[in-house]
Amino acid sequence: MNHLIAPSILAADFANLQRDVEMINNSKADWIHVDIMDGMFVPNISFGFPVVKAIKTHAQKPLDVHLMIVDPDRYLKAFADAGAASITVHYEACPHLHRTVQAIKELGCRASVAINPHTTVDLLKDIIADLDMVLVMSVNPGFGGQKFIEHTYTKIKEAKALAEAANPELYIEVDGGVDAYNAAKLISAGANVLVAGNSVFSAADQPTAIAQLKQA
Repeated sequence: MNHLIAPSILAADFANLQRDVEMINNSKADWIHVDIMDGMFVPNISFGFPVVKAIKTHAQKPLDVHLMIVDPDRYLKAFADAGAASITVHYEACPHLHRTVQAIKELGCRASVAINPHTTVDLLKDIIADLDMVLVMSVNPGFGGQKFIEHTYTKIKEAKALAEAANPELYIEVDGGVDAYNAAKLISAGANVLVAGNSVFSAADQPTAIAQLKQA
């Protein structure tokens, strides 16, 4: 499976969001990563349904929606209706995870579960066969621009081992501190979807930054 690149719109220029979405459309990126934060599950607030719908209006790549919110079940349909192609919920936020995953699938979206840096991969062993994707957070969620946590490589390898045994087609996504310097090592560990925010949007030539990640 060739790896995918999902630029994180959280790092875009919100005053020029259409421009930045169109840049992604015209780049070698595969998805558009959309971070939803509620100020409760994480100490930051991003945006909600109107902005997701606006992004969808201009997006030509699938929206990879990452819900960093408490009780995400309340809003699954709303985000599917807003244009999500995949919906990621956090293991730490879902007491009835199987139910949540099935609800996402019934909405016609790719079902994904994220784990925070302190959450061990083995906690996913009873559900990994039901997932379309696992998102391994390589920073503590809430803010862009954080330093990459080196233990992430080990967690990706562990997720890859679980997937090979139970779900070989699983997407293994990594988010946080991803750049041209660690992309190849992440892919070698088993990641096949790279989320990149600051390393793309702070670049002088953003399409080239995306292309470099794609070539890693």
